[in-house]
Amino acid sequence: MPIKLIQSDDIAYIHRGGPPGHSEVGRAVSTDISSTMGAGVATFDQCSIAWTVLYDEVVYVIDGLFRLVSDGEVIEAKAGDIIWISEGTELKYEGDNAKVFYAVYPGNWKEIHGLAG
Repeated sequence: MPIKLIQSDDIAYIHRGGPPGHSEVGRAVSTDISSTMGAGVATFDQCSIAWTVLYDEVVYVIDGLFRLVSDGEVIEAKAGDIIWISEGTELKYEGDNAKVFYAVYPGNWKEIHGLAG
């Protein structure tokens, strides 16, 4: 079927950071649905998650204050704001009661970078 409804209750969240603070990621679109993209919902509250992005990413802020720290720059985004992040960017995801929707390309980035398993 070319269309799939992913209900919020079906998204399993995984702890990604904290203490201090707390972060969770719930992947809604993974390689079992699409090999070309991934998407989901994440929360960030009073935490700082360091990461080097292995994909292109778009983040849409649903609620709270979301921050990206990269190369000495701090980007703050509020509900309704959208951030583009290019592959290879070293950053920290941060937030205050932030809930975001994210989409990544390619969706099989773990396999491409030898992290699947």
